[in-house]
Amino acid sequence: MIFLRLILLNLWRHRIRSAISIAGVTFSVAAMLTVVTVLQGAIGMFSGLLSSGAEMIVFERNVSDLFFSEVPAASASAIAAWPMVAHADPVLFGVVSSADHPIITCFGVTREDARIRKATWLAGNASTFGQHENEVVLGERAADFLNATTGMQVPIGHEMFHVIGIVKTANGFEDGGVFMPLHAAQTFFHKEGSSVITIKLHEKNQTAEFKAEVKRTFPNLIALEDAEFSRTYSQFKILKATAWAVGGCGLALGGLGVANTMIMSVFARIREIAILRVNGFSNTQIAFTILGESALISVSGALLGMIVGIVAMYALKLIPALHGYVDVTIHPMLICVVVLLAFVTGLTGALYPAAYAMRIRAVEALRFE
Repeated sequence: MIFLRLILLNLWRHRIRSAISIAGVTFSVAAMLTVVTVLQGAIGMFSGLLSSGAEMIVFERNVSDLFFSEVPAASASAIAAWPMVAHADPVLFGVVSSADHPIITCFGVTREDARIRKATWLAGNASTFGQHENEVVLGERAADFLNATTGMQVPIGHEMFHVIGIVKTANGFEDGGVFMPLHAAQTFFHKEGSSVITIKLHEKNQTAEFKAEVKRTFPNLIALEDAEFSRTYSQFKILKATAWAVGGCGLALGGLGVANTMIMSVFARIREIAILRVNGFSNTQIAFTILGESALISVSGALLGMIVGIVAMYALKLIPALHGYVDVTIHPMLICVVVLLAFVTGLTGALYPAAYAMRIRAVEALRFE
């Protein structure tokens, strides 16, 4: 108990310096939590984009990005006819630009695709989709930034398209995209097939059989389950690595702030430490005091950082332009990892100050000015 009182007293005596260190850890943890959660949410949305109404995905083997994947139309038709397949939906992804909007994602889909069947139609009707080549359906956000309504002509790339519907989806990428009939998208992007095929099987226990059949029949294609795809897709690995790298740098900066605070605290209390030594405090007890102060700063900063990070994510979610892009679902494991990293970083930053305090000799320290 005496050590806790001494730790709290020392932090209170230097409360401004302690508050600055806690603030540093707070913003580091908030930044790490926000970046990691937002990027994981983006990965989840993109995974949902691929697995809409399906449980497996087929795409071209050895491609760096699905936008470069091409599955021949004949292969898609053959796979759809397999007895084990409940339905197979070809999807063509493309990116185009329009006036004042450099990036617009386009989805070439069929009328039977879950994106069309399950969307909430704010205007238009699903039964009219795919009847004509130059007709498109806009996601709600796309209609907003293109200032488009049904019946209007909108420029997409170098062509004009007639808007026949506006839909609302839970997925941010889809909500900000343009839906074209598959055959129209193939003509527009000069492709004969699709980027991927989303697959739903009659029985889930047929996944191994299906993957083996794809590998045997179409050696240039690969079939993966949704979770398997999310784990192995190179772009997702890059996003995850980036998130943890940015967050780690933030925590490192917070740890340096804690280290600076503890070093300054030790130098300001050299005579006090000497008195403690004279009164029987051992090197271990003095080191425990310094490490305890650092641990308390780190844990306090981590807890405040969690609160700030959660508030920041909910604030981002309220921004209309980010509708559907920010997922505020925070996994308990992520919270544990972030708090543990903050704690370890804080303790690491206090190792040198603690070691220095242990080397202070009482006689010399009492003469310290």
